[in-house]
Amino acid sequence: MKPTDTLRLDSPLGSMILTATPQGVSGAWFEGQRHEPSEAAMQNWTSNAANPLLQETKNQLLAYFAGQLSRFDLPLDLSAGTPFQQSVWQALLSVPASQTRSYGDLAKQLDKPKAVRAVGGAVGRNPVSIIVPCHRILGAGGQLTGYAGGVWRKQALLKLEGHTAV
Repeated sequence: MKPTDTLRLDSPLGSMILTATPQGVSGAWFEGQRHEPSEAAMQNWTSNAANPLLQETKNQLLAYFAGQLSRFDLPLDLSAGTPFQQSVWQALLSVPASQTRSYGDLAKQLDKPKAVRAVGGAVGRNPVSIIVPCHRILGAGGQLTGYAGGVWRKQALLKLEGHTAV
């Protein structure tokens, strides 16, 4: 088990749990969201507000919420996922703040056009909300679909990024 430091962040959209391992940022969850870490996992974490990477993550997220940052520059540790999940999460990083994609688009990008449901499942289990921009993925018709942190947060994040169709 990797050593994991944690820090809580009060964001405009609710309290967040941030985590980092020696390899990079490993988590950014809204408290209470679907697929957040278990209590057992969290018991092994160390609260460390002095961790430089967590401080930088906090600063970049606050700049994002203030409309001053559209692209994060942080090392990531996405190793908690399966190889397929990791490939989906890496693909999410290619979606710029000014754009959205559908789950089908993402599946095609991964050369797995029939794996739309599996892609959706992996998107929903993204452990690094906002920084790995799963909120930019929409339904086939451009509709807002599920978001582990709540559809209202997805809508707020897209609005913050200037999307007018939300």
